[in-house]
Amino acid sequence: MTRRAASVASLASAASASGARVAWLSVGGLGLSALVWGLSWWPVRHAQALGVQPLWTTALIYVPGAALVLLLRPAALGQWLRSRDLLLVALAAGGANACFNLGVASGDVVRVVLLFYLMPVWATLLARWLLAERIGASGWMRLLLALGGALIVLWPAGGGLPLPRSAADWLGLAGGAFFALDNVMLRRGAQAPASARMLAMFAGGLICGALLALLLQALGLASPLPPPHADWAVPVLLLGLAMVAGSYGLQYGAAHLPAALTAVVMMLEIVFASLSSAWLGAGHLGPRTWIGGGLIAAGALLGALAEAAGAPRGTAHDEEPDARHNDRLPGRTPAAPGSPR
Repeated sequence: MTRRAASVASLASAASASGARVAWLSVGGLGLSALVWGLSWWPVRHAQALGVQPLWTTALIYVPGAALVLLLRPAALGQWLRSRDLLLVALAAGGANACFNLGVASGDVVRVVLLFYLMPVWATLLARWLLAERIGASGWMRLLLALGGALIVLWPAGGGLPLPRSAADWLGLAGGAFFALDNVMLRRGAQAPASARMLAMFAGGLICGALLALLLQALGLASPLPPPHADWAVPVLLLGLAMVAGSYGLQYGAAHLPAALTAVVMMLEIVFASLSSAWLGAGHLGPRTWIGGGLIAAGALLGALAEAAGAPRGTAHDEEPDARHNDRLPGRTPAAPGSPR
């Protein structure tokens, strides 16, 4: 009897240690993802300073992710191309990344990131239109909170209307709108295999970035892609590999932690982007930015908490109930509308 009790206690202790290890790895994976996306602006601006148009950088950084999905799940290509919803996912993901990278390359990184994070506002409205989801009183409250924060961020210091004042501001807003559409279309196409959805997002960034770069080049508005050089090719390649690692960390963490905790950790992306850009002189952190950014982040976080509270346990992480464990591929899977990237 004593031996059996000791055996049970040993098993319980091992299970507890294993659970703690998984929890720490999950938080670490989410933190890595937030760090990668929060610092992704720097290689984009670095490559631009060396003559690489940000749209070319956008295309190149998604090559490793798309190649990895095709290598591990070749069937994902056909599944993606046969799905109208996933074709729209690719278009929306490509638009979101192109706008975001163009924005952070040309303007105040802090403002672009915060305006991008108005995504929950557009996602809520798009979900009402495309998915017939009810907004409700709490949803309208979150919308007003986020919009109020945006007005504070956009309010000119010398007075005037709180409107976008630069192309970078508009690109941040447009990027958030595209990413909201990406979220909504992923929900509508949730029956598609996870690998096909991953490929749609990676391929969208690659194809849209390259096509837009070629279009601007034909119009004389952008320079062609320069020959590869270690000064810019190595940082861009490292960013692409870091995005694969960060995306895998997001997949792992979101699969093992409650959605609400996932949302909280991923909000670190705003912190990393804001502090790093302010430190390196690419962004400004004034009182308006702190207050407005806090309201925007609060709106996004409240939306994530509400989504987590209402989501069934088996589908909290945008994963099919019968999905195989080995079908999870690295990919930047957006959470439900109202959650961070």
